Amino acid sequence: MYQTPAFNKPKVELHVHLDGAIKPETILYYGKKRGIPLPADTVEELQNIIGMDKPLALTEFLAKFDYYMPAIAGCREAIKRIAYEFVQMKAKEGVVYVEVRYSPHLLANSKVKPIAWNQPEPGDILPTDWSPEVVELCKKYRHNVVAIDLAGDETIEGSSLFEGHLKAYKEAVRSGVHRTVHAGEVGSAEDVRQAVDRLKTERVGHGYHTLEDEALYKRLLQENMHFEVCPWSSYLTGAWKPETEHAVIR
Repeated sequence: MYQTPAFNKPKVELHVHLDGAIKPETILYYGKKRGIPLPADTVEELQNIIGMDKPLALTEFLAKFDYYMPAIAGCREAIKRIAYEFVQMKAKEGVVYVEVRYSPHLLANSKVKPIAWNQPEPGDILPTDWSPEVVELCKKYRHNVVAIDLAGDETIEGSSLFEGHLKAYKEAVRSGVHRTVHAGEVGSAEDVRQAVDRLKTERVGHGYHTLEDEALYKRLLQENMHFEVCPWSSYLTGAWKPETEHAVIR
């Protein structure tokens, strides 16, 4: 009997970043409309610059956002459009449920400190640490927001445990806001342990390096910890090397 191939069946996607899923056409449109220089004038040229199909370091991967985010951030019209187009793209891919994440501060890029993309818009400056504010937004829109997520720079030791992050996750636990933490992608298994023990995360983004600590792996397996795994992106950032890994998270 004929069976539909797995990739044609309805799909669920639990780990996707909105600012990493913007159509090049939209970037070019708002760059031109807002007078913001871009490194290319055509879709093909821009895709070659901001896209990648060979592994780079995580920092090199993240640097690609610097090319195009100034054309989007700080523009309400652009943000609404990329969100709408994202839903369209997922529908065409057959995705029936998706959890997309974004940083409201990075997309606003005004009246916040630091201003990541250097938009020249004046306004009242909010506190440098954004995490407590994100929790308050989650509480305000708890009927629309799935969870708070921490996606810090794992190349900075202990960055997930900065005071503002600890404060935010403590409030998230107290107020019943669901919690995810990126950990163990390029960092160590200890980063995963800290995310679970100190930040009280319910999910781990990536978490490949958990495999380096057998006791931790067995513990989280027993606790039914949920790992949001994206092998392709992590292969491109060098966080996961299929030729050397000998186990997978089940």
